[in-house]
Amino acid sequence: MKKTAKTALTVASIMAAFTFVSCGGKKDAAAKNGEEAEAEQIFAVSTLTTSAGNLDDYLEFGGDIASVNSVAVMPDQAGKVTNILVSVGDMVSKGQTIAYVNPLRVGAVYNDNPVNSPISGRITSLPATIGSTVSQASPLATVARTDDLEVKINIAERFVSRISDRQSATVTFDAYPSVEFAATVSEVSPVLDTTTRTMGVKLRFNKPDPRVKVGMYGRVKLVTESVKNAIVIPTSAIVVRDKKNYLFVVEPHSEKKSSVKLVPITAGITVDNVTEIAEGLKAGDEIVVKGMSLLNDGSKVNIVSTSK
Repeated sequence: MKKTAKTALTVASIMAAFTFVSCGGKKDAAAKNGEEAEAEQIFAVSTLTTSAGNLDDYLEFGGDIASVNSVAVMPDQAGKVTNILVSVGDMVSKGQTIAYVNPLRVGAVYNDNPVNSPISGRITSLPATIGSTVSQASPLATVARTDDLEVKINIAERFVSRISDRQSATVTFDAYPSVEFAATVSEVSPVLDTTTRTMGVKLRFNKPDPRVKVGMYGRVKLVTESVKNAIVIPTSAIVVRDKKNYLFVVEPHSEKKSSVKLVPITAGITVDNVTEIAEGLKAGDEIVVKGMSLLNDGSKVNIVSTSK
């Protein structure tokens, strides 16, 4: 009986030890699997393959369209307008008679005096009417070269240092919102207006366009700095850590699953939510542009979309 009890106790001890070892093994395996799962965590990202291009920084102003050459036509003598030979919109040549004025002195009879256009151009205004009395300071008409136009803008004092002659610009109008008209700075005032603290600047259109009219209001983008062959990326792709700028660059891979490297970069100019990368990136590098908030150096990623 004692022998049987002893044997039963021994078997029970062996079973308890086996159960302990078995449970411990399961816990170790679970822990190992958890570590592997954590190590293999994969993040979904979108990427961009970089390329070299041009980036233009600019200042934006509003300005009025005017004719480069516009002249008010005055009579040689005061008197009454007896005839008008033109209408608004008519083309006239230099020296062409556009109206007649008679002095109409009391007690004397005079012939009608012709009023001639001093330049070739188009009649843009005609304030005089037949029968009206005009003086030598009263304009009968305005003649302008409507095929040679300029934009007049005023530059605030704080931007004066960024303006120079022959700078490039584009002009847009509400009438043609999707069209850009090329222009160039043709004149920069050497002085500032002490009342408005602004500097007058004129731009000439690079080529005539009948869609642009005198008196229109244009929005001018004046290029102040141009970077050629720059690596340009979305500004939102830049990650700031410890007050330094970084990008997540995708390591070379053959499948969609890969890893990323945290690369320090030097940013250049920023224009319209895109930034020039001066150092740390080269054309052809693939960078993460979406989904980088949880990434670290060496993180595994699954590329769900890529663009160029």
